[in-house]
Amino acid sequence: MGTAPARDSATTLLFPGQGAQAVGMAGEWVDQHPAAADLFARGSAILGYDLLEVCRGGPAERLNTTAVSQPAILVTSLAALEVLRGRDPTVLEAATVTAGLSLGEYTALVFAGALGFDDAVRLVDERGRAMQDCAEASPSGMVAVLGMEREAVAALCDVCRDDGVLQIANVLCPGNIVVSGDRAACDRVEAAAPDAGAMKCVRLEVAGAFHTPLMQPAVERLTAALATVEFSVPRIPVVSNVDARPHTDPDEIRGLLARQVVGVVEWQASVAYILSTGVGSAWEVGPGRVLRGLMKRINRSLPTSGVFD
Repeated sequence: MGTAPARDSATTLLFPGQGAQAVGMAGEWVDQHPAAADLFARGSAILGYDLLEVCRGGPAERLNTTAVSQPAILVTSLAALEVLRGRDPTVLEAATVTAGLSLGEYTALVFAGALGFDDAVRLVDERGRAMQDCAEASPSGMVAVLGMEREAVAALCDVCRDDGVLQIANVLCPGNIVVSGDRAACDRVEAAAPDAGAMKCVRLEVAGAFHTPLMQPAVERLTAALATVEFSVPRIPVVSNVDARPHTDPDEIRGLLARQVVGVVEWQASVAYILSTGVGSAWEVGPGRVLRGLMKRINRSLPTSGVFD
């Protein structure tokens, strides 16, 4: 058996979620790394369309749909992981804990050996299509509320909910909390937030109210899909979005992945847990720089890197 990395050399790998996608995110690097190209080929065979072509050439309207963006980010992130493995395998060997933002939790589970690649693609495909169907069934959205504490945002939701759905969906970092709900409630929170103390609000480019009860039909579809897939005990801790703690029991992991669709994404608390383990650095593996930006708001002193920096 190998020697565990020293605490100061230990690192964490973090995997992005929906919203990180962009046309062109799978660049020429895919062609230069056979292992990365193979993942796109395998993913395309499972999905029934050329995933690499969509990631490279769009159109953006298709890539940005929930049904396509979720498997696209999963496969692109795992392909980027193979690039990192080929370039410097010691980074992967030094990883002592991992996590992913919402959708990214599936990527983290694949990296940790708890979930196979093919099964992950099938699960995320079903998750994305089910969430897209929920979004189309109910006009809804998500709003980032900046500059307010969690308790104040929760109180704002209580005021603006009326008879609709509105709740905290993502706690990303200090001063960055996303609320989610039906469209009218999102309109009300945008109007009321400045007077409640928010610096600004940003309506997110997403299809619907993720991480609310409006996604309950997707939970039922995902639960059925999860029951058909074999999970293993992760070889390193994978921090759950639901409770910001790692879990080893496969049935527990299944249940948490289903709950995640309607529950709060506790990203700030997840990062706090990761930092408590004594990691000395972090890598964001996948498209975009969102997670590195959030990390700097949580712990500015921790060195962070990306695969294509």
